[in-house]
Amino acid sequence: MGSPRIIMKLIVAGVRDEPGDVRVIELRHRHRPFLPAFEPGSHVDVHLPDRKVRQYSLCGDPADLSRYTIAVKRETGGRGGSAWIHDQLEPGAELPVSAPRNHFPLKASDGPLLLLAGGIGITPILAMAQALCRQDKPFELHYFTRSRSLTPLLGTLEETISPESLRLHFDDQVETRQDLEGLLSKRPSGAQLYYCGPPGFMAAVARASEHWPDGTVHFEAFQPPVQDDTPPEPFTIVLGNGTVVPVPADASALSAIRAAGVLLMASCENGVCGTCQCGYLEGKPIHRDAVLSNEARSHRFIPCVSRATGVLKLDL
Repeated sequence: MGSPRIIMKLIVAGVRDEPGDVRVIELRHRHRPFLPAFEPGSHVDVHLPDRKVRQYSLCGDPADLSRYTIAVKRETGGRGGSAWIHDQLEPGAELPVSAPRNHFPLKASDGPLLLLAGGIGITPILAMAQALCRQDKPFELHYFTRSRSLTPLLGTLEETISPESLRLHFDDQVETRQDLEGLLSKRPSGAQLYYCGPPGFMAAVARASEHWPDGTVHFEAFQPPVQDDTPPEPFTIVLGNGTVVPVPADASALSAIRAAGVLLMASCENGVCGTCQCGYLEGKPIHRDAVLSNEARSHRFIPCVSRATGVLKLDL
């Protein structure tokens, strides 16, 4: 079962706009000189007005704990959080922000590291690259965007990442384009792949890396994958104490579990943050999240979006 996360009241110490309709927010503590430590790939929950909670990757240098830095792209078809940050948030404002959590850790590896980012997916990848630079570990960062003029955080990248490690790919510059199939067709010995970006980019990298061995491909998605149009079917959950919980077709497993009296923490309720994940013991889940690896899907379940066929026994 999830546990509550520490919530800090942080001050917006700086705001700047980046290309690609991205706003960079610098957050500091009003009284403390240092914030809780975080590892590359971590995100925080930002609590917005109207009780909205959004997850944003920390894109600052993990060695600098005087501040947290997030970058927020305006999503015209989103749920309103990014629009509020772009239109309403100003320096000096106070924001409730959770302690960092990491579902996208940079694991210890002796082999080469390949980092791929599409658009705003650069945010966790940038923190990884800066940490690897400090550790003097070899890596290649491939950054895919529509145009140099629309590339967020490009100045930070070019200032902090050596040209030998940084590869920029712009759709409108033929000479810079990179075919993902070609890039990932041959896995260097011991290589690990990390990638993040919008749904189309995520799907393309997943297809191009299908032949890489289990445990060598790591990703984080900001949006759940596009689902088919199959209408949801009712199913049944059995809790660890034997309680039978029906899940109607028009309700989530999370809401049904909560209605049965189980306090299961959640955050995004969109299948991308992993806060509500739990174990399952028996059954056939229908995974619809953007968090779990193929290996984790053999025993973990994200009840805010995922469903099941028949009966699913959860470790709750």
